[in-house]
Amino acid sequence: MSNPPGLLFVIVGQNEPLYEAEFYKPGTTNSSTALSTTSSSTATTTTNDSVTRQNYFVLHSALDLVEKQQWTTNQMYLKVVDKVNHQQVSTFLTAGNIKFMLLHGGRSEDSIKNFFTDVYELYVKVGSFY
Repeated sequence: MSNPPGLLFVIVGQNEPLYEAEFYKPGTTNSSTALSTTSSSTATTTTNDSVTRQNYFVLHSALDLVEKQQWTTNQMYLKVVDKVNHQQVSTFLTAGNIKFMLLHGGRSEDSIKNFFTDVYELYVKVGSFY
């Protein structure tokens, strides 16, 4: 399986997702917004939907690894907690046990950490999602 065309970012609360976002590279289309009228485009959309569902499954399955790893470190940034099909799941924990999870295709660790730091700063400024 090739690298995903974008990133999948999820903020997870105690037992429920609080926020979800898919980021795509310029020039690619989002499967949920792609409208197709031909059978070949429909097959592509179906494949994209399948990949999207698989991506959410990968993030969901990584939650167990995050919960296991969070008790072995005092760091907020857990780095890569899971790797599946050339995709990696990186996680950042807040003091309130909110998890920021990012599914990516092996981006640089510094850019992922900077992304999480920026999101955390915004999260603290907003207050919370509850």
